[in-house]
Amino acid sequence: MFKMNFFWERFFYLITFLSQGSSFLNPRAYAILHRMHHAFSDTEKDPHSPHFVKDVWGMMIQTKNIYLNYAKYNVEPEEQFRDNYPSWPIIDKIGDSWITRIVFISFYVWFYVTFATAWWMFFLLPIHFLMGPLHGAIVNWCGHKYGYSNHDNNDHSRNSLPLDFLMLGELFQNNHHKKPNSPNFASRWFEFDPTYPIMKVLHWMRIIKIRKV
Repeated sequence: MFKMNFFWERFFYLITFLSQGSSFLNPRAYAILHRMHHAFSDTEKDPHSPHFVKDVWGMMIQTKNIYLNYAKYNVEPEEQFRDNYPSWPIIDKIGDSWITRIVFISFYVWFYVTFATAWWMFFLLPIHFLMGPLHGAIVNWCGHKYGYSNHDNNDHSRNSLPLDFLMLGELFQNNHHKKPNSPNFASRWFEFDPTYPIMKVLHWMRIIKIRKV
């Protein structure tokens, strides 16, 4: 899809840690799960298919258990899922600490107490606490159950929104499973992936280098 030099890799790794905060996900573990998801899409070996569980909670618990096995190095991935992913062990260790997560949560609460202008805004706090898992739940549940298909991928992947303003392109799951290495998740004239123009700008600025598919 794209590559970047060591400086920008470290820069975005750190930005990911700071922006995900209390819901930081280990990039190595996430990359392994993502590769498994594409290799075994909507089969029993898929780490987060919605079609082998009762509800979204069951899917997320299954995902969590598999994720933790790789994040804590309890299980080694299959050969085909190894290597070629970024790793920064000290950031992973800090980000996975409950002390760090509590510090971020405390900061979010302080920010709302200080700056919120209405009581109902406090109901947004859980979104900040669990941003990563919420994103994963929406993409993997909705993206493999609801919407339309452009391609026959031998799975249940769907395009949930023709203009994916909600997940910035991630809900084009059917297109993404057809061309997993394409930086543009949209494939029809009426579809728009909001992240693709941003990637084009980053490519023009030489921050990333988009690979030809």
